[in-house]
Amino acid sequence: MKIDIIKCHGSGNDFILIDEMNAMLPFTDEERASLAIAICSRDSAVGGDGILFVQDSPHADAKMRIFNSDGSEASMCGNGLRCVARYACEKLGRHKLVIETMKADLEVEKTEDIFEGIPTFRVEISPVSFQLSDLPLHLDQDAVFNEKIPQLSEDLLFTAVAVPNPHLIAIVDEAVLASDVQETLSIKVNKPNTLFPDGVNVSFVRLLEKNHIFVRTFERGVGFTNACGTAMSASSLVSCLHEGNEPETEISVYNNGGKVKCVVHQIDGETKIDLIGNGTYEYTASLQVDPEDFSSAAVLDKEEFQEEKELYAMLQDEVTAYLTSFK
Repeated sequence: MKIDIIKCHGSGNDFILIDEMNAMLPFTDEERASLAIAICSRDSAVGGDGILFVQDSPHADAKMRIFNSDGSEASMCGNGLRCVARYACEKLGRHKLVIETMKADLEVEKTEDIFEGIPTFRVEISPVSFQLSDLPLHLDQDAVFNEKIPQLSEDLLFTAVAVPNPHLIAIVDEAVLASDVQETLSIKVNKPNTLFPDGVNVSFVRLLEKNHIFVRTFERGVGFTNACGTAMSASSLVSCLHEGNEPETEISVYNNGGKVKCVVHQIDGETKIDLIGNGTYEYTASLQVDPEDFSSAAVLDKEEFQEEKELYAMLQDEVTAYLTSFK
């Protein structure tokens, strides 16, 4: 079986995109999970943080499903949604669409370049909930706002939020960020535990200057990634709630894979977040796969997007120079 793919990334969070629109690819969900485990492995011919399946939607312009590298399905992925937004906009010849995701139909649109020449998309991140039952997080309270969770740490202050992926966020200093605290804590809450039965994304956030933050995320089902779109969105919201950053203002969010911008909106008592950043193509290819053994996939007819890669490398150089000034 041959499968056409696009290798793409949002802020260095890299994916394999597979178009199932108007197609009859015979994938079951079990096969999607198995395919993700096989070809997202960093030892495979492709490698990635997950697979983006772009499908027809009965009520939106397109539908996104994402399977993580461990085979689990995520309810949302902000960086992946930007890549899907680019693909669907170009395929349908439009600049603004509505994409169906597991929990909500979300607006996406092409917008001003975040760095000259880099295709940039604004995607909606919602719904937002602080109810612990929506993560879920099992504590004898309704919400956690900038407070200790003694079972996890006697020092860190956490905020828990679903966007709709579950996130546990702590604002820390450089010393904590450089330590192994985040990894140890993240592994604990993503193994069988009494607090987070479904696991949770864990982000440590460092304040750089007004409306500028650095975010590093341990993603459930993946581990540490270059960036997590919903985590950067949730972290921007938390920085507005507790650290003086401002809603309705662009917040520059830096990560190990580059940068994005976020804008927090409060509309009629509801919170929505704009996530603005790249949707970069690395290459197109065909995969020759054996449905009985996806691990034997071979890459054929590979075509690189060299200019896009070079432009994104320039953005990364700019980010590195900026972050170095805070060392």
